[in-house]
Amino acid sequence: MIQKLNNKDIDIARKMKAVFHASYAIEAQLLQAVNFPPLQRQIPAYMDTETEFFGFWKNGELAAVVELHFSPSQIHIQSLVVDPNYFRQGIGRKLVQYVLDSFSSEIYMVETGLANGPAIALYESFGFEEVLQWVPEHGIRKVRFEKKA
Repeated sequence: MIQKLNNKDIDIARKMKAVFHASYAIEAQLLQAVNFPPLQRQIPAYMDTETEFFGFWKNGELAAVVELHFSPSQIHIQSLVVDPNYFRQGIGRKLVQYVLDSFSSEIYMVETGLANGPAIALYESFGFEEVLQWVPEHGIRKVRFEKKA
């Protein structure tokens, strides 16, 4: 079941952080990143943000989270994380489909590490197209994808 998460609730924020950190620890290994900024995010950063979070619950557990930033002309998928205990069950796919089905936008945008093959394959399967590659100051090459409505 997918539902909007109340990230202002400390218990929900803690659950979200646990999923984010477990998922990003795997991504950091995949990207061979020594210093991976998403792993440094703490509880207040989940609670005090303008982004919105939607969670996928399975068997009473928060299995995955998608974080969205809404602007007038686009929706930016800021993060899409799946707890490693729920990898390879199609949950990431369900969350992307949920975003596309639930929120209209001229453009949907997402970014990931260039070496994150599973994420890239997922976004490309939905018709997202690469528009940019760059290396931010933390040194992990990133790629941006966009999908037009």
